Amino acid sequence: MPVPVPQQRAVPAAETTHGAGLTLLVIEDDPAGTFTVPELSSTTGARIRVRTARNLTEAGRLLTDDVDCILLDLDLELTAPSNGARTEGREEGTAQPDELATLKHVLRIAPQHAVLALTAEDDAERAAEAVRVGAQDYLFRDELDGRLLSRAIRYAVERKRADIAQHQLTESRLRAQENARLERGLLPTPLLDGSDLAFAAHYRPGRSRALLGGDFYDTVRTPDGTVHAMIGDVCGHGPDEAALGVELRIAWRALTLAGLCGDDLLSTLQQVLEHERQSEEIFATLCTVDIAPDGRRAGLCIAGHPSPLIARQGRAAHLLPYEDGGPALGLLPHARWPRRQVDLGGSWSLMMYTDGLIEGRVGQEGTQRLGQEGMVAMVNGRLDQGLGGEALLEAAVTQVQELNGGELTDDVAVLLLERDEARIRRRGRNASRPRPGAASAVGAQRPPL
Repeated sequence: MPVPVPQQRAVPAAETTHGAGLTLLVIEDDPAGTFTVPELSSTTGARIRVRTARNLTEAGRLLTDDVDCILLDLDLELTAPSNGARTEGREEGTAQPDELATLKHVLRIAPQHAVLALTAEDDAERAAEAVRVGAQDYLFRDELDGRLLSRAIRYAVERKRADIAQHQLTESRLRAQENARLERGLLPTPLLDGSDLAFAAHYRPGRSRALLGGDFYDTVRTPDGTVHAMIGDVCGHGPDEAALGVELRIAWRALTLAGLCGDDLLSTLQQVLEHERQSEEIFATLCTVDIAPDGRRAGLCIAGHPSPLIARQGRAAHLLPYEDGGPALGLLPHARWPRRQVDLGGSWSLMMYTDGLIEGRVGQEGTQRLGQEGMVAMVNGRLDQGLGGEALLEAAVTQVQELNGGELTDDVAVLLLERDEARIRRRGRNASRPRPGAASAVGAQRPPL
């Protein structure tokens, strides 16, 4: 029997506070016809429209996106048993009816809707269980009036919205934490055990709330004592470019540890890029250096990348030669990348960077790029202040941001390798000097003359 529903009345403008109406779907089958939805009045003025359904099949047709709240009679039976409609008896193993099967079914088909459970006053225990299962509130049939129902609908809708917002926020935080752990695990750990060189790096992705961008770098020391360093940049700075950058970095490390360098290494990396990129328009710039075991010489290969900056003791920083560089990876098939020999000297600082550091804007109008010359002058100013290591990189990136007038939109990666010959000599002398008491201990073991 259809539920008698009163004619909707016009709500005076004086009662309106939010201006938006609500829609209530009543799911109830009262064969005796004794239940009626009370006339809904609202002190807030939010107009409440009522739809009625005599069974769940009809409710499924009426459950459209504009429904805000469902009023469900807990005594309504499922037309056909569904999963969870019956539970097994624990002692006798007989099937027992699930008194909340209908509610659970409604919660499954309407996960985004607020639900009010309707029951008899002497069924308070089941009403409380309905809230525990997922209903926003419960109402007693015999005490139902328009004011109580109107208030319950509004409160249920707001609680459901708050629950959904909290659930989405929790999921977002969990995804962010998972992504952060994943990206942090993909950042490189330099392999420099046994090297006399000091290492520092600074990484800042252009993507908001990300740890990885399209820029990548790495540093490893091979068994012969050579230190290999690399920095690169995949065009773009989205998640696909970040993933490709990680693949290239890992491939570079594996190939370097396998003994490849120079043109052989870059040619193989180009093959990796061509197989892994999303489209043929994707390319990557790269710069590699391999520093001899004595720390005084290095081989330099440039694939469309900005040339490193070197600061030798007693001399201003300047760019290493870049005239013999080759094209970016992925641009030309069968390209070649010559390896150029560079004299480093005894004490030096070598800075490798991506173009995000030099493409920030400067000047009041913000039309001019910093460029490599501006970066060299900026770094020289910081070196004159005695900065080095991580402090130098942090100060350089901070100053670039200040000149840009805000956050940089492109990824920025900078790494610094330093060699202090005086410190190395002091450490060597200290290592060869016998420890106090060592001679007497040895002498005590000698037989008397």
